[in-house]
Amino acid sequence: MVTMIKTRKRVKKTAATTETVKPEAQATASPEASRVSLELIKPEARTVFVAGSFNGWKPESTPLACLGNGRWAGDLAVKPGRHEYLFVVDGQWLPDPNAKESVQNPFGGKNSVLEVSA
Repeated sequence: MVTMIKTRKRVKKTAATTETVKPEAQATASPEASRVSLELIKPEARTVFVAGSFNGWKPESTPLACLGNGRWAGDLAVKPGRHEYLFVVDGQWLPDPNAKESVQNPFGGKNSVLEVSA
């Protein structure tokens, strides 16, 4: 099994306008989400989703696409920070076998960890 994680900065194009921004608004502005690619090799899988702290642990909101030969992939918009996640393969919750880090979860298993920098 091979899992690849790639992060890409999403650049927001803006028109050349001048706008006055109050300092309070700058301090509370939420960070821009980065594009993260997740990939899983699971030839026997019929459906693959990803669920994690970045999507409210709702697997149905983040399906992965089958690219052929058991390769599943998806791009996600993830805000900077530390996120825990699991793949959901045919209804079974599984950690990413190639995650750089994992942590114990409250259900006796392991969650994979994804770090997204600002």
